Amino acid sequence: MKASKNIKTQNYTDRCPLLYVMELIGSKWKLPILWCLNDEDGLHYNELKRRVHGVTNTMLTKCLRELEERGLVSRHSRGSVPPSVTYHLREDGRSLMPALEGLCRWGMDYLKKHEEGGGTCEDKG
Repeated sequence: MKASKNIKTQNYTDRCPLLYVMELIGSKWKLPILWCLNDEDGLHYNELKRRVHGVTNTMLTKCLRELEERGLVSRHSRGSVPPSVTYHLREDGRSLMPALEGLCRWGMDYLKKHEEGGGTCEDKG
């Protein structure tokens, strides 16, 4: 039964671009990672970890690998000792940012309208 459910879900996401995008970037940590790399490209792992408040090493590594596999982020190693690795947004990752900025603006407006709170997306990372 599990296999048939996955097939139904997969077929639905194949037909719906929004669900496909949410599969790519919809985890708790991927959006803050992308946002940080948009603010400052070429971040080292530890700097990225400091900027994405609350993320564990395991989750940061997992999300970076998934974003790299999907072509949104690239990992650059200088081959030096000690290792120096930086992460960068790739073109597909950069092309996603205007849509995320639009969602951020919508979210801020929605929060103000419904909760009289808000903040900025940078505060949420």
